[in-house]
Amino acid sequence: MKKHLTLPLGEQEVRALKIGDNVLISGVLYTGRDSVHKYLLSSPADCPVNLRDMAIYHCGPIVVKKDGEWSVTAAGPTTSSRTEPYVADIIKNFGVRAFIGKGGLGDRTLSACREYGCVYLSAVGGCAQVLAKSILNVKDVYFYEEFGPPEAIWELEVKDFPAIVTMDSYGSTMHNV
Repeated sequence: MKKHLTLPLGEQEVRALKIGDNVLISGVLYTGRDSVHKYLLSSPADCPVNLRDMAIYHCGPIVVKKDGEWSVTAAGPTTSSRTEPYVADIIKNFGVRAFIGKGGLGDRTLSACREYGCVYLSAVGGCAQVLAKSILNVKDVYFYEEFGPPEAIWELEVKDFPAIVTMDSYGSTMHNV
């Protein structure tokens, strides 16, 4: 059975999730890779969006601009482990409820998920064009000039974006197998 999640997420919704749950996410999510994570911790007051109760997708989408509008043609997950030095502090300082990526995160993140009510969701790698079909539109982009297209924060409206809970808010993980 798939669980439908609508962003923003409350702590109670996150705490109801367990590893192995299949979820379909709808609402607005933000992309963020290495540069964004590092920037958020070095300049938290300069964050252009409110990340409380939101999800960060570890993704560098392929985007095209036509007639002044952005569209996403591919949006596969990137390896999350590169963000491990930052994620626990982002959970604590910004109130993020979910991270989406591939490959998992470490013990420090797992502890923060347990303490603050956050989950890590795995998206299937190699399906970038299929995942892009869940993106209804690009609402905005931040740090495009500073970090370049793959590292920018893309504000994406999604409907039924598929993922699997692989780290829950109770300290369970599929990544220590």
